[in-house]
Amino acid sequence: MALKHGDRHDIVKTAADWMIGAGANPLAPDTVVIPVPLHLTRLLKRKYNQSALLAQAIAARRKLVYCPDGLLRIRRTASLDGKNRADRFAELSDSIVPNPKRSALLKDRPILLIDDVMTSGATLGACSLACHSAQSREICVMVLARVAKAA
Repeated sequence: MALKHGDRHDIVKTAADWMIGAGANPLAPDTVVIPVPLHLTRLLKRKYNQSALLAQAIAARRKLVYCPDGLLRIRRTASLDGKNRADRFAELSDSIVPNPKRSALLKDRPILLIDDVMTSGATLGACSLACHSAQSREICVMVLARVAKAA
């Protein structure tokens, strides 16, 4: 949360190293690293995309192609805080698409999607569908944190 809401950019490199270390499978050398996109209004409000900072650091460390605009969030979605799983998936439906300017880069390439926090998987699901529609090969995801339900 310090990265997402506290402007703690100093933890990006360490967090990227943790994420790389936790990755179970080796990545193909032609993998394209793409952050979960923010809508422009949210980006302007927050001033940065924390997932993009992580994705850029991971791509640099693994010597992979970094594509910050591979996906676009074309619809401003409401905050997902407090929403249940079904509402999260419904809110994100048709909100993320492949960037037409990057279609050649995404086609037939493996994709590594990066997000800071995964709660229900709705955002990563929407991003994965967008990559699939761009005819990407395998789509892997990597997150810094996973929200777990209280027992």
